[in-house]
Amino acid sequence: MKRNDFLKFIPLLLTFQAFKPLRNLEYLTNKEFNSDLMPVLFLGHGSPMNAIEENTFVKGFRNIAGTFPKPNAIICISAHWFTKGTYVTAMDNPKTIHDFGGFPEALFNVQYPAPGSPELAKKTKEVITQTNVTADFDWGLDHGTWSVVKHLYPKADVPVIQLSIDYTKSAQYHYELAAQLKVLRNKGVLIIGSGNIIHNLGLVDFRNMNKPNYGFDWAMEAHSKINGYLSDRNYQPLIDYSKQGKAFQLAIPTAEHYLPMIYTLGLQVKSDKMLLFNDELMAGSLSMTSIKLSE
Repeated sequence: MKRNDFLKFIPLLLTFQAFKPLRNLEYLTNKEFNSDLMPVLFLGHGSPMNAIEENTFVKGFRNIAGTFPKPNAIICISAHWFTKGTYVTAMDNPKTIHDFGGFPEALFNVQYPAPGSPELAKKTKEVITQTNVTADFDWGLDHGTWSVVKHLYPKADVPVIQLSIDYTKSAQYHYELAAQLKVLRNKGVLIIGSGNIIHNLGLVDFRNMNKPNYGFDWAMEAHSKINGYLSDRNYQPLIDYSKQGKAFQLAIPTAEHYLPMIYTLGLQVKSDKMLLFNDELMAGSLSMTSIKLSE
């Protein structure tokens, strides 16, 4: 291309760039735009070290990302944003939060510079009518989000927002709130719950951290029953987890890592099929079980 022709082309190029964000937002603003139904994921995130280690669980995260189209954006419900009230991150560039201690410096050096999406935050506030959702401009992406999403999309080129979990509300409440987000699945939005279904850090067997699929008797009992309820699509006992006996009480001593799974179940539609992956116990008192729901 000759120099004069190239100079004439520059204004057109700048115009294209100016309108590019508008086209990217079309999936939210155009009422006629509907994508194929995006899957829903629950990811057992485990130790923050999974962000920088290579293991079977990390491979599971990468493999699952290859089974569906790249999303327009991601909403993550992380066990590590437990709040009074419901919040959604609404900044353009969320920071990477290193919300842990006692780990190698290499883990604190990890940055996941995915853009945010104020537009998706606004849309999320609109579709949730069950409660008031407050836009947050301070939080960012905690390790429950970035430690797993970085394996799905290592280039950090998909916008990510977080939705907090209101610790004052019941599992039934969260199941019903999640259902209001279903409409976003038809907008190319991937919704991820990130936690661990069985999560009792107080009873972790550190001597057997690397023993494959190792769980205490109560963990194996809870794991078997939970997987049975999942396969039968019998979710009410999982919502009423506190009434399911001693094994469940030990498996779920606190709710923050469990409730992201309840969000995933609340997003299921009738045509969805369930796939369990990374379905292993570890260190006696943890499970890495992850879930994909898709047509």
